[in-house]
Amino acid sequence: MAKNIMIQGTMSNAGKSLLAAGLCRIFKQDGYRAAPFKSQNMALNSFITAAGGEMGRAQVVQAEAAGTAPDVRMNPILLKPTTDMGSQVIVNGVVQGNMRAVEYYRRKPEFFPAVLEAYRSLEAEYDIIVIEGAGSPAEINLKQDDIVNMGLAKRVDAPVLLVGDIDRGGVFAQLYGTVALLEPEERALIKGTIVNKFRGDRAILEPGLKMLEDLCGVPVAGVVPYVHVDIDDEDSLSERFTRDTARKLIDIAVIRLPRISNFTDFAPFERYENVSLRYVASPRDLHQPDLILLPGTKSTISDLRWLRQCGLEAAVLKAASAGTPVMGICGGYQMLGRTVSDPEGVEAEGAMSIAGLGLLEMDTVFRGDKVQRQTRGVFGPVGGIFSGLSGMAYEGYEIHMGRGQEEAPVLAGGGTVYGTYLHGVFDGPGVAEAVLRALCERKGADFARLGAFDAAAYKEQQYDLLADAVRSGLDMEFVYRVLNREV
Repeated sequence: MAKNIMIQGTMSNAGKSLLAAGLCRIFKQDGYRAAPFKSQNMALNSFITAAGGEMGRAQVVQAEAAGTAPDVRMNPILLKPTTDMGSQVIVNGVVQGNMRAVEYYRRKPEFFPAVLEAYRSLEAEYDIIVIEGAGSPAEINLKQDDIVNMGLAKRVDAPVLLVGDIDRGGVFAQLYGTVALLEPEERALIKGTIVNKFRGDRAILEPGLKMLEDLCGVPVAGVVPYVHVDIDDEDSLSERFTRDTARKLIDIAVIRLPRISNFTDFAPFERYENVSLRYVASPRDLHQPDLILLPGTKSTISDLRWLRQCGLEAAVLKAASAGTPVMGICGGYQMLGRTVSDPEGVEAEGAMSIAGLGLLEMDTVFRGDKVQRQTRGVFGPVGGIFSGLSGMAYEGYEIHMGRGQEEAPVLAGGGTVYGTYLHGVFDGPGVAEAVLRALCERKGADFARLGAFDAAAYKEQQYDLLADAVRSGLDMEFVYRVLNREV
């Protein structure tokens, strides 16, 4: 029977996901079989497992850090927002349908048995379960039928470490205020607090830490430094979207759609020293990139309409007519076709159809059943600028409701316009390099100037760096005492 420990936060983006990943890596380094668990995740960044189930990307990262295969049991409920008021609900990797928020909260008790079943089965297979909460346990309007914070902690008897984000400011108020709003039996589950994302000299914090311990009645389990690691992050709060990236030798522009999903598809390009990957939300920021990427989206028709209204469609078409390569993935691929139709109202309420960008000879029709599968193979003949991909191995996963009218190759198109349903297409050995080599050749640039990159070694190095930072900030002796129920 596995031991468990739970990371809860004072708010969203307090750093729960990375701390949980760091603990997963530490437990792996210390010789334990660890697994992550988050009963309910809301994210557009999802993943398809080898068994064909869909789960949140954050738990995939945590599983990788733990050295174990991602499994939908690690994230039994995934909510993928479709509108401001509703989400697609996925339970144990399978779509249950679109639900408005009020309907989901009404039906949430129905899903809790699936959460407990998933947890209990993992508990029988691993030494340690690292549980991640969601948002804040002090959302007093949502505490009834809670299945992700204290409600879950009570059901699985999980000791809790409460995390606050000092980088945003007000960390003492965050932590004490959260504890103060909890019920007595909930407070008893909190064994320590963590000050996260700290920059500076810990000695300056010490007086406040002592007062915090007195106020909360539990020790401060650690002060974790602000971590600079290149690890997949949650989609809606990614710093990638807001950072100012100067254009480098090879400049790639990703269209930042309102409901962008699986933006981690493009991470391989970020790791080359002389490649800029910019997220663009207005025509004035597009400039003259070497490649334009249209990412996946949970709402293809709605985001295509936004692309048209904000002027980016015209800017992309102008760039394409001038010879700039354009590639779309999943929803972005569908946008590049002639039409996108939703006759059954799969994406949103009501049937609708809209013209695409017309850069590929394809018509997309949405259907009720969802394609969810991992895919691997070898690229067939690829024409045009990216012909170097011909015969190369690929691997990735598909998540889409829309279908083309005819079976298309894994990489459709040619010339300078391409599309694929394959998420993770650039992760395959040599694929991102082949794309960058083609862009360098077109530009007359030396590929060697981009910098060498070993993707697998780099990823492992980043997980180890994260573990080092978390280990240095936490009192791991105390954490193990919590884990062993000695606190």
